Amino acid sequence: MAPSREAAALRPILKRFGVPSDGVLIVHSAIATLSRGGYRAEAIIDALIEHMRDGNLFMPTMTWRTVTQENPDWDELKTPSHTGVLSEIFRTQYASVRSIHPTHSVAGLGPAAALLTSRHHVDNTPVSGNSPYGLMRDYETYILMIGVALEACTAIHLPEETINVDLYVRPVESAGLYPCRDRHGTVHQVLARRHWRLDRDFNQFGPPLMAKGKLETGAIEGCPYTIVSQRDLLREVFAALIDNPRGTLSIKAQQCQGSDLRL
Repeated sequence: MAPSREAAALRPILKRFGVPSDGVLIVHSAIATLSRGGYRAEAIIDALIEHMRDGNLFMPTMTWRTVTQENPDWDELKTPSHTGVLSEIFRTQYASVRSIHPTHSVAGLGPAAALLTSRHHVDNTPVSGNSPYGLMRDYETYILMIGVALEACTAIHLPEETINVDLYVRPVESAGLYPCRDRHGTVHQVLARRHWRLDRDFNQFGPPLMAKGKLETGAIEGCPYTIVSQRDLLREVFAALIDNPRGTLSIKAQQCQGSDLRL
């Protein structure tokens, strides 16, 4: 049987970049352009799952816009995400687990999905070492951006929180307590701090990685994509932040002082 149109578009990208079928793939997406061109969300997910047939597929299912201290209840199965139609279809129709977190949850499918999502609620920052992104550092992890670029890459918050947490995350005393119900009905009281709204420039890390042959960009019928190894990306970001703890911010934001850069 001939591969679907979606598989014919996506699987060569994954193969060419060397994404192993038994590794970990994180997909960030905005597929409106592809949908207008007749690509189906379910077929895109099927193609990704087929490539990762021995591994693990994850998509962010964030809820920071809707789950707030004024509206703190979060439910693993019922609370919708706002990270695009592809991730919402994946969450509701394919994923076997979703990390317990009121603002930055991740849905996953695969043999390591339960393990990699098991500790997200332990720390009080959104993308800590116990988040799926932190635990994925021990795996062959790749990040595929479809219709978005590195500006949407959640993993970059991990080095921010590791190197300079108080610049990027609101103080402990501002943390809210969020009742988070898992799929088994257990309610976890999760203490969570939220990111400051800062003028970040995550796309700055693309050109140096591309120059080293460690990042690829292209387009699928007009829809841009970016693919990169999480290890290579985080190595670049960690190095930048060790050199300059404000290194993920725009040049203008780096020049601001104190609370002037925070919203």
